[in-house]
Amino acid sequence: MNFLYLCHWTKIPKLVFNENTFQASNDGAELSVLEQTFDKPSKRKEMTERCKLFYAIYQVLLMHEGPIHEFSLYIDGSCVEIDHILLHLSKKKTLKILTLDFYGSYRLPLSLFSLQQLTDLYLNDIVLDRQPSSYVFGSLTTLYLQEIRTCEKTLLRLLSSCPLLKRLSILPTPLVHLKYLCMEWVWFRHKYVVPFFVLLIRNSPNLEKLKLELSVYDLFDESETSSFPHEDYSDIMLEHLNELEILHISNEESELAVVKLILAKSPALKNVRILILDQVDEDEKLEISEMVLSFTCASPMVKIIVS
Repeated sequence: MNFLYLCHWTKIPKLVFNENTFQASNDGAELSVLEQTFDKPSKRKEMTERCKLFYAIYQVLLMHEGPIHEFSLYIDGSCVEIDHILLHLSKKKTLKILTLDFYGSYRLPLSLFSLQQLTDLYLNDIVLDRQPSSYVFGSLTTLYLQEIRTCEKTLLRLLSSCPLLKRLSILPTPLVHLKYLCMEWVWFRHKYVVPFFVLLIRNSPNLEKLKLELSVYDLFDESETSSFPHEDYSDIMLEHLNELEILHISNEESELAVVKLILAKSPALKNVRILILDQVDEDEKLEISEMVLSFTCASPMVKIIVS
């Protein structure tokens, strides 16, 4: 009976490990299938609960015979053992759905980017600060990031490596101490840049100064472009923003829409400096200037200079 059960679980394509519900064997308790199989209960009794959990995960992965399509790990904190697990899964080349749910700011290892067959990726409480020189998540359609710690460049590179992405959810840690935000080479026509920018200002309640240096080049293919999303931004209010600087603006709809949004959401704004792109002809420069000056401003004392 135990042998048949053992043979059955070694072919299960979905594996879920949760530290909060994991129970290691105690003195006098019936031994688990793994303990009966490997017959080493005395050593495991000396391990911490965390070590016992990873010991069990290692043994399951080593004994698993079929493809692993889905792997989930819920754990308090982070440790090097997680890197080893991801490396093992990347070599198996069958994983479709990966969930890593942490409470302790886990730094993603490079082995994650070898899982290029993933269709769904769910990450909670992670640090994303390193990526390989080249990678493509060519099959990824769902990306869920909660409590992510990263920078704009790294996140945008991750998003641009997912050509089939259909569902995206990002929830970063609130940037309550952020007072100055500078974004360089921003291209608001890219389909992920505006959502990411909106996400940043939503989570920066104490922002006082914002500087945007817009890209003067089309950095992406036409397939990665989109118009400014017409969504409800009633929850956004930049109550402390008093200075805004935007460089290299053109007559692009998305760029002007961002300016309009900021002006309408900044009741304490005092100084706005907008520099028009040199390549824009004189008639268009006049048109851009008139359009910006016609936008509704939440601040009654704002001074706008367009040059």
